[in-house]
Amino acid sequence: MKSARELVLGGWGGEDGQWTAEQVVGVLSNPYNAIEIHPSLATPHETLISEDDWVRVSLRTIEESGAEFFLRALLRSLKGDYVGADEGVPYGYRDPGSEVAEAHAVFQFGCLEILRRLRHEPNLLQDSIRAMRSDETMDREERLEMLEAESDLALMREIMTVTPATWDEVSEEAHHLVFGYLIKEVRPVGRPDLPPCERFQITWRVPEPPAT
Repeated sequence: MKSARELVLGGWGGEDGQWTAEQVVGVLSNPYNAIEIHPSLATPHETLISEDDWVRVSLRTIEESGAEFFLRALLRSLKGDYVGADEGVPYGYRDPGSEVAEAHAVFQFGCLEILRRLRHEPNLLQDSIRAMRSDETMDREERLEMLEAESDLALMREIMTVTPATWDEVSEEAHHLVFGYLIKEVRPVGRPDLPPCERFQITWRVPEPPAT
């Protein structure tokens, strides 16, 4: 086993594809392997070892290699430097499908909110189109995408017929364009386990009128 100083300078080793003693310690001393992470932090997973086994492994490592070595190894794991870690990811933990799932959740929530407003504000789409076209904060790429979509006359004819009653009859491309016209930004403000209305916050192109 390396000393704590060697671990700091040289890391886990194993560049030749062979497991090192330090890598084994790094895996076993990583609390991720003993704790089922809360859904608000990452995807729940089956534990590799029990919490009691993790404590026993940690105590034995401290007895054999010293507390400094164990704490250095633990720090490396917590910072994401362990076998299989994704580079640049906090603590190395990532759900591969989380970004796709969140994008889908954002779109579904935004569409439901769009339909809610359209039911009470029949001129909202036209007002939002004007607001988007006059938005000087739009970047060049976003404006080019808008102009390209608007060059599709069949798509624009669909857009002009969008109401809550016809929403399910128009194409997904029309849904996305209406989304862009009405919504400037959707950002997460709450934990993933919260309801969408508490999890996301919408910035509308045309602010919603105060409730009467």
